Amino acid sequence: MGGPDDFLRVELLGSGHDRSEFESGVEPLDRYFRIQAGQDARKKLAAPFVLVLTNGAIAGYYTLSSTAVRLPELPSAVVRKLPRYPLIPATLLGRLAVDRRYQGRGYGQFLLADALYRATRSEIASFAVIVDAKDENARRFYEHESFLPFPDQPLKLFRPMSDIEALFR
Repeated sequence: MGGPDDFLRVELLGSGHDRSEFESGVEPLDRYFRIQAGQDARKKLAAPFVLVLTNGAIAGYYTLSSTAVRLPELPSAVVRKLPRYPLIPATLLGRLAVDRRYQGRGYGQFLLADALYRATRSEIASFAVIVDAKDENARRFYEHESFLPFPDQPLKLFRPMSDIEALFR
């Protein structure tokens, strides 16, 4: 009936998490996680979260941080509804990856849902969650999850916070 990964928990990356075996198949994401994620967390540049299985294995991770988007970068239909500030605050979902051993099990969607939920719970103002897709597969994943591309940057996508908040009502 139950398997070792039936219970999922997402927690902040800590020194006790073994990152050495993580391999998503996307080298920049793997290198970041193994080498840079801990430093970014300590310096408060990003908040890395890990999906930990009951056996202690890290099945995936994502990072959240604050960012801003220039108003002209957004689609005109969105811009019409916003004040004319030069920069609009947003939340950056900087990286999201699932270890190869656990791909195809829905963990990417689970991590995305967790990231979006955490973004809605923040007390910091944020118009949207922004992602920079690493490739076309990632772009398709985010578009399937209702993210919209920036007009002149097809690998940069966003999902308005009002839309995300509606998911969790």
